[in-house]
This record gives sequence, C-alpha cells and structure tokens, in this order.
Amino acid sequence: MLQALKHRGPDSTGFGLYGDSHPDHYVARLKFAEEADMKRHGVEKLLAERKQTADEALKSLGAEVMSAEPVTDYAYRYELRYNGELRELADELEATEGTEILSMGNSLELIKDLGDAQRVAGNYGLESFKGTHAIGHTRMATESDVDISSAHPYWAYPFSDISVVHNGQLTNYWTKRRALERTGHRFKSSCDSELIAVYIADRLTRGDELEEAMERSISELDGVFTYVVGTANALGMAKDLMAAKPMVLCETDDFVALGSEEVAIRRLFNEEIDTFDPYEGEVLVWRT
Repeated sequence: MLQALKHRGPDSTGFGLYGDSHPDHYVARLKFAEEADMKRHGVEKLLAERKQTADEALKSLGAEVMSAEPVTDYAYRYELRYNGELRELADELEATEGTEILSMGNSLELIKDLGDAQRVAGNYGLESFKGTHAIGHTRMATESDVDISSAHPYWAYPFSDISVVHNGQLTNYWTKRRALERTGHRFKSSCDSELIAVYIADRLTRGDELEEAMERSISELDGVFTYVVGTANALGMAKDLMAAKPMVLCETDDFVALGSEEVAIRRLFNEEIDTFDPYEGEVLVWRT
C-alpha cells in the first residue's frame, strides 16, 4: 500500500506494526545513528560505544536484556524484561549520547528509515512480521530535514503502544505543545504529528476512551488534518471539520483498509470492492 503512494513522499517511509502483546516485557526499536553518519571515519567504533552505553543504562535500572538484534548497522531491536516506570527507562536511554528510541511497547514496533516502502521493508525484514494491525506513512520533507528522526509514524513518548501518522498542519501546535509540556510531557521533535500522538496519550491517561480522546481532538486541535492512530488493541482515524485532507476507506466483516488515495487500497485486491470517504469531523475506531 505504501509503495503505491511513493509519489506522495519519496524521502522516507515508516511502519507502526502491532504484533502479539507481551505483557511481561517490552520490545524497543532503537537507533544509534542516522544513515548519513555511516560514511564517517571510525563510525563502527562509535556505534559499538553507543550500544554499550545504552546497555549499561538499561542494566543500571534493572532491565534485563533478553535479546538485542542488529537490524541495520545503526538500528537495533531489543526485547527487555522490566518492572519499573517506562518513563524512567525511556529517559535514561534517551540521555545516553547518540541513542534514540523509535518506539517501546508491549506490542508496537515502529520502523522508519530513508527511502521508499520497498527499500525500508526489505532492509528491515518486514515480510516475516505477523500482527493484527498497522499504520504507515511515506513522507516528502517540506519543513524539516530528510532524516529518520523526522519520518513518521511518531511514538507518543513514553507511552506504550501509541503511534500516529498525520497529513495536514496544526496551527495551534506551539500553544498545545507548551500546555502539554507544563503537565510534564516531553517532545522529541518539532513536528506537529508528534503533538497528536502525545495529545491522545495524555487524554487516555486522564481516563478518556480512544473515541472520546479523538472526538475531543477535533475541537481542540486547530488546522487542517486527517490522522490515524494505533494502540495495542485499536485503530482509529479522525478528520477535521473542513475535511481538506483526503482519506479513503474500505471496510468489510474481515478487515479495514484506509489510505490517502484509493490506489493504495486497490493494490490489495483483484476483485471489485467498495470504498468511501469519511465525513468532515468524523471519528472512526476499530477494535482488534
């Protein structure tokens, strides 16, 4: 589906994949450098040092590293057994030089890198992934650098299993960000898409159901936007009141597929299918 949308954004591709839940441990996707860094002299030694520092940080908090698999030269997949606060663990890891957490959760694995969907999926071996639902994004860099950190999806740091992809622009980004920061939330980028992820996570921690949080976002987030959010057991989409940003849906008793263009959905099926466009201000949620 994402490869069919390559024309919308050739710079980077990201996948938020939801597999089997692991209530007794976390899966963390970490990177220790950007692809461009790999041309630097002595980068192998630098990467080894950064990984060792991250491992020591995990050990200092009592996290048991069950596995640490290199996926690329600079990206790793960790499985951790940890009984403490996720924020403390995430903050300790992020404080180590050169380490960035792409995601950490009981079921979410967030993978993103430069290039189109076929390249990223091949480099990260995604053909073998099995799960219940996923979100994805192809990006054209307009207001930020072409790098992994600026690619979508965005993880709601440091909340387990919440990720967002977004098309549009939030005009009250800084106002809402400062309000969330005053309550203790932390942002890893200046991308308005990350704000949506943190906003939804904040509302869920305050007791909202996912539908309530998303419906509230329609009135509290200003601008033009369509976004898709994933949690451990749900997939949701929301459109602002002007409905300027596209979304096409196909829903049956067995599956739901959605995308910015119908061509992505058509890539999945040989037979005739019915699609529809959500209304302005509409929120839809599907449970796994």
